[in-house]
Amino acid sequence: MDILQQVENEAVRPLRYWCQDESRFGLKTITRRVITALGIKPVGPVQWTFQSFWLYGAIEPLSGENFFLEFSHLDADCFQWFLNESSKTYPHSLNVIQLDNGRFHSAKKLVIPDNVVLLFQPPYSPDVNPIERVWQSMKDQLCWINLKTLDELRKKVDELIQSLLPSEVVSLTSFDFILSALK
Repeated sequence: MDILQQVENEAVRPLRYWCQDESRFGLKTITRRVITALGIKPVGPVQWTFQSFWLYGAIEPLSGENFFLEFSHLDADCFQWFLNESSKTYPHSLNVIQLDNGRFHSAKKLVIPDNVVLLFQPPYSPDVNPIERVWQSMKDQLCWINLKTLDELRKKVDELIQSLLPSEVVSLTSFDFILSALK
């Protein structure tokens, strides 16, 4: 059954359009460019610790609502858990989820919940997924910060998620082509 048929068959449920992706957060310092006076080279402490975790996230560009879960790695089992939890969190709507073509997104062992429809974006086009801007905004706030443990980083990332306002998500993710398609 194609996506349009599935959406038409579920016409009694309200439709919600989500954009989903994963991002790695680790103890290795995130460096960014900074503005300095002419001839002054910026200097900052950098750590090279390669410990990390993955944040799976979904945002709704229309409302700014968001849903994030943390996992230790990136695979079909973790993605299945994410789908199940997001399906339970929003059980009364048909959740169309735009996502990239990661191999684990289309693993044969995935069982897609009844209220979820996966909409794959074109290959090699992360710029059409609005959640990329949310990841960029979060990592901009983490740049040049050196935390000693993953627990400290988890706490900092959790603070960023809790402070993420729906209006900020809408501002970052309301692409014209998505808004016009949903009208």
